[in-house]
Amino acid sequence: MNYALYAILIASILFVGILLLLEVGRRAGKRRIAKDAKADMAGIGVIDAAVFALLGLLLAFTFSGAGTRFDARRRLIVEETNDIGTAYLRVDLLPASAQPALREKFRQYVDARIATFKASDLRAAREEIARATKMQGEIWIQSLAATRTADVHPDAAKLLLPALNSMIDITTTQTMAMQTHPPVIVFVMLGVLTLVSSALAGYGMAHGRWRNWIHILCFATVMSVSFYVILDLEYPRLGWIRVDTFDQALVDLRQTMN
Repeated sequence: MNYALYAILIASILFVGILLLLEVGRRAGKRRIAKDAKADMAGIGVIDAAVFALLGLLLAFTFSGAGTRFDARRRLIVEETNDIGTAYLRVDLLPASAQPALREKFRQYVDARIATFKASDLRAAREEIARATKMQGEIWIQSLAATRTADVHPDAAKLLLPALNSMIDITTTQTMAMQTHPPVIVFVMLGVLTLVSSALAGYGMAHGRWRNWIHILCFATVMSVSFYVILDLEYPRLGWIRVDTFDQALVDLRQTMN
């Protein structure tokens, strides 16, 4: 199943669950009122406030963390583009005879990195990462050999090799950033806490004679949409929220290599 549809399905299940728990809580409250119209409700408001405060805190931290990681992934794309561009320019320091083959390797490498970002699933992305990693080794070996020739620029090794090292290192940082997410238990806890809060909210609405559908639907919609946005921010290459505009920087760099 497409990830975007999968995330929508989870949010939809949460939406339905919220509505059900609101109704369950309301009916539980109605039954208690029917048994004892003067039931003591002291202390219940304090408990409700504590649970809702915990929900708000967890929601805020999860959303904030997802947004921070989203921004970090976009920043890393720019850093990788700069690192590749710098290394490519410093190929000029090598002998003219060694440059064409190495520049072609750079073009293939950038193509592999672009394909990694555009991969439609994790399996395809892993294949492109493996291909790019193999090319890194080939570029390094060719560059190292070229810096040891007699007619090379005296500063070629000092300038080119560190640039290549940065280009290689940033891909590892990129890969780890793509795989960095909160533990699954955090999302489970957020979903469970949302449902528990829904039941408590429904219980508190039991005193009303009629159901307030505006508040019920707004609460369910806001919570389920918030959960969906958090999921989408965590996986910006699989859902509706994308970092494609920043990928364009790497595409533009590839065009300058033609």
